[in-house]
Amino acid sequence: MRKVLRVLVVCVVSLCVWLPTAPALAFDNPNLLPNKETSVIDLAKSLTSYQEESLDSELAQFATETGWKLRVLTQYDQTPGRAVKDFWGLDDHSIMLVADPRGGNLLNFSVGDAVYDLLPRTFWIELQTRYGNQFFVRENGEGSSILSALDSIQTCLRQGGCNVVPGLPQEQWVLTLITSIVGGVICGFAAHPRKPGQVLAWQWVLIFSPLWGILFIAFGIGPVVTRTSDWLPLTRNVAGFLIGALVAYLTPALGGEEPNSET
Repeated sequence: MRKVLRVLVVCVVSLCVWLPTAPALAFDNPNLLPNKETSVIDLAKSLTSYQEESLDSELAQFATETGWKLRVLTQYDQTPGRAVKDFWGLDDHSIMLVADPRGGNLLNFSVGDAVYDLLPRTFWIELQTRYGNQFFVRENGEGSSILSALDSIQTCLRQGGCNVVPGLPQEQWVLTLITSIVGGVICGFAAHPRKPGQVLAWQWVLIFSPLWGILFIAFGIGPVVTRTSDWLPLTRNVAGFLIGALVAYLTPALGGEEPNSET
């Protein structure tokens, strides 16, 4: 009886292995490609019908004007796989945005070699982390994530390239403001007079300049001026640096002064 059962189990397993199943075809199926020419294939339904139609027209016009080919593929449990390369004729001047919510980040990019001359690899990493992270997608939706990323790509290609993603998010500006204030505190502490009659300890300011200079210039000013032409965040960061320096300079406790005691 046991031998018969073993034979039956082997037969069932063999049939399961050899018989084709529908789900296996669904993961890499060129039949998922549309019959008409389009720049957007929205298998995951990340875009509304209006967004899809508007984006398709926009990308076609962009390719005509600039020669750069932008394509969008959204997928979830089904994908046409490598068939999209032949369908769209992707080459060195092509960029394909792949939106797949199954991973930790929604956005992925397939970039032609010629694109890296204008948009370096660091640009794509920042673009992915800014618009494809789970917090941005949860607050704004998958459609906004895709459209925001494409808008940044088109803006940079039109102006001849970018080293960083345009625009300064609120959370990034707050970080630059904090580093500006900390840099100002260090600078003010270093400038505090340490000798009788001294007004400004400029020697100590120079000694600590690598520290407060990196915090203020590299981390406080640099990310702002490279991402936006708006003067407001720059003015706020400069004001934060000056206020931090003034408070540290005028605070006796930070300067190491101790009150005189009567003997």
